[in-house]
Amino acid sequence: MFQVFRNAWKVADLRQKLLYTLFIIVIFRLGSSIFVPFLNNDAIQALLGEGTLMNYIDRMTGGSLGRGTILAMSITPYINASIIIQLLTVAIPPLERLAKEGEEGRKKINKITKYTALGIALLQSTIFYFALRKGGPTEDSTGRQAILRYGDIYDTSSDKFSIILSAIVIILCFTAGASVIIWLGDRINEKGIGNGISMILFAGIVARIPEQISNLVKQAKVDTKNAILVPIIMVIFVLMIAFVIFMTNSERRIPVQYAKRVVGRKMYGGQSTHIPIKVAMAGVMPIIFASSIMTLPQTLTSIFGIPDEGTFWRSVYNLFLSTSSVYAILYFLLIIGFNYFYIAIQYNPVQIANDLKKNNGAIPGYRPGKPTSDFISNSLSKITLIGAIFLGIIAVFPILFSKFSGISGLSLGGTSLLIVVGVALETVRTMESQMMMRHHKGFLE
Repeated sequence: MFQVFRNAWKVADLRQKLLYTLFIIVIFRLGSSIFVPFLNNDAIQALLGEGTLMNYIDRMTGGSLGRGTILAMSITPYINASIIIQLLTVAIPPLERLAKEGEEGRKKINKITKYTALGIALLQSTIFYFALRKGGPTEDSTGRQAILRYGDIYDTSSDKFSIILSAIVIILCFTAGASVIIWLGDRINEKGIGNGISMILFAGIVARIPEQISNLVKQAKVDTKNAILVPIIMVIFVLMIAFVIFMTNSERRIPVQYAKRVVGRKMYGGQSTHIPIKVAMAGVMPIIFASSIMTLPQTLTSIFGIPDEGTFWRSVYNLFLSTSSVYAILYFLLIIGFNYFYIAIQYNPVQIANDLKKNNGAIPGYRPGKPTSDFISNSLSKITLIGAIFLGIIAVFPILFSKFSGISGLSLGGTSLLIVVGVALETVRTMESQMMMRHHKGFLE
């Protein structure tokens, strides 16, 4: 990977793209340090309990949510909008037709996704504001319950004009920050390297690494047992990175043979190729789906309050804590289910079989049509199960390790690892393809 970056740096055009991408990431990190007016950061931290949706968003945003900055929503509204539009593309015929119209159709769907992301950002900002007022009061130096700040400090009993003004400013700042993130991602797509949204997500996660290492060191100083476990954690994560790289690059290749045909005096076809089916085809999407559902009970309790001890709802609440064994089992099963669901809407064996038949292609040993689609479907089902188990292991292992070791802050390590490794591999592949185009010798050499 480092060799690829070094070779890319020698090409003037690629060097300019790398510098531009780095410049956009720097802007993103600067925006993550600009605080939103009227917010009390102590109250925000009170909402970011382990295992809640807000804690998940905070980790994905590089800590911007916990600090109350203008980029607190980060790319989560765009990711949610992309998922929603992908699902609706299968269900709504006009969107399905747009998806099949080529480049123009993709541009229109991208525009729809951006407007949907803006609406989701507005909704998330509003929910976060009311969650902050409802669930996160902390006492200030004067003893008042200071949820928000106006001028010096004001509490929930302040005048209505101040409360309305603060609400409008906070919600609009968060919404505008999400729009800026989408704009920055588009700039990387146009003039930089790699996928813009993925690069910003990558930068947000990587920005938390020094803080996480610092927390591990602090826990090691507090407990002697943790001091022994920290080096073991480092080795395990290195092995997990190698495992993720291996599974990300793994694929099942279905052989395809194209029949020979004569047009005039020339013969076409006759070549052999293959259909690649990636083991981790769904990427991190099933984990994002599963995390959103599993953190929903914790998020609701952060808004409406934690149930009292001894009640039925308190026992339900305890089951959905990220340190619970039931949580890990349900999380694993949801990842498997969502992996099958996501691949089912993305991969159509019948369409592939029809395309092969139209192009005089066939899988050796299987007749065109239904036998071919059944074979592809069976192969896809087996690969999907392997990929789902892989995703489940990566996502659940840090949770189980954190439970048995007693070291906190590892529950989302698998998700972050998948995203970071996936984006890094995709960026390297993009640079390799661009260098290959620029160093092509041509027909005259």
